Amino acid sequence: MENIRLPKSIKPRPYWVQYLSTYIIFFLSLFVGKIKVRGRKNIPQKGPIVLASNHFGYFDPFLLVYGIRKPIDFIMQKELGIEPHFLFAPMIYGAIMIDRNKVGPSTIKESLKSIKNGKILGIFPEGGITSPVLTKAKPGAIYLASVSKATILPVSIRGASKAWENIFKGVRSRIYINIGKPFGPFDIKGTKDEKTFKLERSSKELMCRIAALLPKDKHGEFLDDPSISKYQKENGIDPI
Repeated sequence: MENIRLPKSIKPRPYWVQYLSTYIIFFLSLFVGKIKVRGRKNIPQKGPIVLASNHFGYFDPFLLVYGIRKPIDFIMQKELGIEPHFLFAPMIYGAIMIDRNKVGPSTIKESLKSIKNGKILGIFPEGGITSPVLTKAKPGAIYLASVSKATILPVSIRGASKAWENIFKGVRSRIYINIGKPFGPFDIKGTKDEKTFKLERSSKELMCRIAALLPKDKHGEFLDDPSISKYQKENGIDPI
């Protein structure tokens, strides 16, 4: 099925529609798979939040809404389209388009507006479904968290990559959503070289924090990074 090209941004529905849709998604997700959510106590009750998650499957936006149980404004790659049957999440909650290699002024403006309105900003730092294991993050998540003075909430999703095809087989996938300890905000001030260094360092930390929520065979480029075990202890979650 041919992907639909997306506009610069998709305006969200009224807030009551978003909240109602959140509970509809919660109900429908029960048919998609056997879902286990751990670490919900780590979700900040207030303050600006950028939610960052791995992205292994098309159901990930729905599952993040299921796990967080709050409306989320998603960041999406503007150069990519989307299959029609996966348009539900951005059409209901709204979406902000981003160049995967450069954060433009319009993206910053829309992101700050979203956070100011009390929304959670959801982003997949790897830039899309790129691999069945973790890969290097783009700088967007850390940059947006920095300019909005937001904390980042690392989240992992596992077991959903084949959920769509399993539905047609009558099989409910076992899906695990782990929510880690929030960290940040960030200071990336300095010279151009200093900013680049800080962005790369913090982006790596972000991916290692997500890796700490996943089993070792999903760590990809961050396999055997010594910081992962430290973050696992902080989270207190067994990364099954």
